[in-house]
Amino acid sequence: MSERARPTAPGIDDVDAVTHAVLTASRLLVAVSARSLAEVEDRVTLPQFRLLVVLSTHDTAKLVVLADLLDVNPSTAMRMLDRLISAGLADRQTNPDNRRETLLRLTADGYRLVEEVTTRRRQEIASIVAKIAPEQRSALVDALTAFSNAGGEPSAPDKNATLYPLGWSDPPVRRST
Repeated sequence: MSERARPTAPGIDDVDAVTHAVLTASRLLVAVSARSLAEVEDRVTLPQFRLLVVLSTHDTAKLVVLADLLDVNPSTAMRMLDRLISAGLADRQTNPDNRRETLLRLTADGYRLVEEVTTRRRQEIASIVAKIAPEQRSALVDALTAFSNAGGEPSAPDKNATLYPLGWSDPPVRRST
């Protein structure tokens, strides 16, 4: 059976057929993700970028919350964060309401990197979607939305949305240490 052949007849609700299609599509999405990071690969890895994206949706976050959202051990999240802090993409601060807690957030450079990579990824995905017949696009939106919801993934920001957390009119200014 060719790679593009459908493993079952159309219209049959087959978990294996859907799984096969999603696995195939995920290979494409991983390739798009890798290409979108190509210009910054000397600064961040794909897992580190995922952490930046998660952190970009929060004003500040505690390490345990980030680790939970990424489904990694706190020690793994801390190693990634240490590298991102060294690269000037994230910042660590003492919680003013509880001096025993450390809060993490992106720097202005971190927000810019997330925006740049997300813009490149959005452009490449849009060029792929443009090749799909218009009547299939609606079904694709419904299917991918249901898939993302089932997996607990929050919606990506709208293409016109700013990635800065609510209440920030400008990206944060990186403080020198």
